[in-house]
Amino acid sequence: MSQGQRRLAAIMFTDMVGYTALGQRNESLSLALVDEQRKVIRPVLTRHGGREVKTIGDAFLVEFPNAVDAARCAYDIQRAIREFNFALESEKRIHIRVGIHVGEVVESQGDLVGDAINVASRIEPIAPDGGVCLTHRAYDLVRGKLDLQFMSLGRKVLKNVAEPMEIYRIVMPWEEKAPVSEQLDHHRIVVLPLANVSSEQEGEYFADGMTDELISTLSRIGGLKVVARTSAMRYKGEKKTAGEIGRELHVSSLLEGSVRKEGNRVRITIQLINAASEEQLWRGKYDRELQGFFSLQSEIAEKVADELSVTLLSGEKEDMERRATEDLSAHILYLKGRHFWNERSKEAIDKAVKYFEEAIKLDPKFALAYSALADCFTLYGAFGWLKPGDSFPRAKENALKSLELDPRLAEPHATLADVLNSYEGKWEESETEFKRAIELKPSYSTAHMWYGLLLSFLERFEEAGEQFRLAVELDPLSRVGRLNLASVLEDTGKQAEAIEELESALKADPDFAYLHNVLGWAYYHDSRTEDGISELKKAVAMTDGDPQLKADLACALGFSGQKKEARAILSNVQDASKVEHVSKMKLAQVFFAIGEYDEAFRLLEKARQDHSLFTQGGSYLSEIRSRPWFAEVREDPRWDAFVKRLGIPKS
Repeated sequence: MSQGQRRLAAIMFTDMVGYTALGQRNESLSLALVDEQRKVIRPVLTRHGGREVKTIGDAFLVEFPNAVDAARCAYDIQRAIREFNFALESEKRIHIRVGIHVGEVVESQGDLVGDAINVASRIEPIAPDGGVCLTHRAYDLVRGKLDLQFMSLGRKVLKNVAEPMEIYRIVMPWEEKAPVSEQLDHHRIVVLPLANVSSEQEGEYFADGMTDELISTLSRIGGLKVVARTSAMRYKGEKKTAGEIGRELHVSSLLEGSVRKEGNRVRITIQLINAASEEQLWRGKYDRELQGFFSLQSEIAEKVADELSVTLLSGEKEDMERRATEDLSAHILYLKGRHFWNERSKEAIDKAVKYFEEAIKLDPKFALAYSALADCFTLYGAFGWLKPGDSFPRAKENALKSLELDPRLAEPHATLADVLNSYEGKWEESETEFKRAIELKPSYSTAHMWYGLLLSFLERFEEAGEQFRLAVELDPLSRVGRLNLASVLEDTGKQAEAIEELESALKADPDFAYLHNVLGWAYYHDSRTEDGISELKKAVAMTDGDPQLKADLACALGFSGQKKEARAILSNVQDASKVEHVSKMKLAQVFFAIGEYDEAFRLLEKARQDHSLFTQGGSYLSEIRSRPWFAEVREDPRWDAFVKRLGIPKS
């Protein structure tokens, strides 16, 4: 490797516990233990492909090609040392700590330098005696790939590191009584889908609606981390144990139960479960008239907070206890609308809009219904089911009406922020609204996700990555979350990490077309052109020819020199655009790829005029601004003139 060449690596830093003090008491013994430590550690490093960069007294600096090998090696080192220590006198035992981080390093005269080295050395002292600590970045890459359990130690301030970092430790199998509840954040909880035990046909939407409302109410409590609905609903009908769910979602507590609706009476049975012991922490049974039932979620939320030793702030308590509407029929229509909204198809959203509009007719001051209506029109615009000019203004109108009625609702703040970003290009105002939404509802994963898209568009990639990580933490089974996290890794030139993240996500969701699409571009970026085009073709096939994905495939073919094939697909996409909305930004990208710049710039200007330029959080425009295959486009003087007209703030 040439001197000064950058690369991504997993860095392990080890250090002996109490070595300095031992050297002062008994120098010969300390030197003997260092020799014994090296005899134990070096064979383990070799077995796992670790490159010993250097030793620094009693410490090892080791490089690995990936985080999984580093973590597995660290575990085996601690196991080997434990076996070595067995039956030895205490003063002759070896005790070490290990820190692991993934980041960029630079080769310099056989040594490694870079922030990754500094971070690994800073987290090593955080590890307990005989323990291993990892940064959030390393943890994300090993999660689910090792038969080991991990515990979050929270965000730590590290010397000479600008921002606090979340640190995890491996929970060793031989630790005394290491229950799951001690390994996980005590305030992290999932509300499992409430079982419908009603005889009525409407019972299903009612049970799902109550699940949604409990998640929403608990998410207002700043002291809790509440798993989002997307991940929670994956367990509907599943027969998994509390312990299995706890490990999969990294939660310490589960709220589960059943709902029976018979006429105007509702019975709910609910219990709070410790994920480690599977013991019942609390159980509640409620049998009420339907009219008084919708205040119940705040009562349950307060009980959960009390059981988990979370203190409610006065504003949080008031927010939870405030009734959304006094009109029972309006509330039931709202639950029906949310049931269809969660299906995310155009036909289902059409039904949801009708239910929300009917709810508003019954109660014109029903703020949540206006907010839900705003969400519907946001989806119409985001998925291209309506033109941006027909969707986003309606979304804004309803979000503003919702906030007029209830300014402390988080959802309309987030929806308004998305409109300001994706339609109006008012980025400062958008950021203010996102921050307010997150302040009001810290566990609102969608707000974190959309805020990450804004920050990514503004090329504030480190901040964007933090928001995406928070979104994934709150919604760990979200397919879109991991996709966005991988995209921001690519934005910062970390192709290897991005590819590893996407390949891991595809193991869990092999049928998710957009994961194949983003992986295809990651391969393309990594000069694996054939692999990239193959993945892009898979994405098109899985969606039965989605025009946006077809445009992406045409773009890749054009840039790789296969312009005839690209033009054929482009013609097909243009035909489709006559009957359904196709992003002008995507069409412009294809024309750039086949070298027809005049038409491409014409489409960019049309997109600016019809406000479709920033749809998808501006991600399509960001691709032209940052991806290497658009480098020649950015050299065209028309590009600079175009960007200046947009007034995008510099990062």
